[in-house]
Amino acid sequence: PPPPPPPPFRKILIANRGEIACRVLRTARAHGIPTVAIYSTADVKSAHVSLADEAVCIGPPASSESYLDIDKVCRAIEETGAEGVHPGYGFLSENARFAERVEAMEVNEGPHGGPTGAETNEEKKKEKKKEKEKEKEKKVKFIGPSAHAIQSLGDKIQSKLIAEAAGVSTIPGFNGVVTSPDHAVEIAQE
Repeated sequence: PPPPPPPPFRKILIANRGEIACRVLRTARAHGIPTVAIYSTADVKSAHVSLADEAVCIGPPASSESYLDIDKVCRAIEETGAEGVHPGYGFLSENARFAERVEAMEVNEGPHGGPTGAETNEEKKKEKKKEKEKEKEKKVKFIGPSAHAIQSLGDKIQSKLIAEAAGVSTIPGFNGVVTSPDHAVEIAQE
């Protein structure tokens, strides 16, 4: 039989803690993907930290100063060279701004080597074209819905309108904002 394909990532960071982080870590390990855990000082001895191949402390126990601090999580992504980020659930998993930041990041591959070896102008042009094609591959991948999907589906009215436009059956009802108790009664009587 042919050898299995290479893993889709050389390394992923799990931007969460606890059982969800452990599940993602075990799944990644089963697929041969090295992992990075992030943790607060209160979680230094947690299972997800010991299960990961690498671990980065991102701050004090308060979630707002660690797991929810987008700058600190992104710094950990950059420092470790993670190619993908799995948000788990809760924390930053439904934060479109976080997904956008991750999707805009480039994989930190450390110092780059010297010249490519292309000697003619034609070879240099081909090399530049290959580099441009690989630029998309060098972006960090958010392992979850896109920022656009998070924004669209995080709003119940907007998600219902999207579903209706796609021809998906929805529960009949009001698709706007209820502005007052009287307005709610008026809608209910329709």
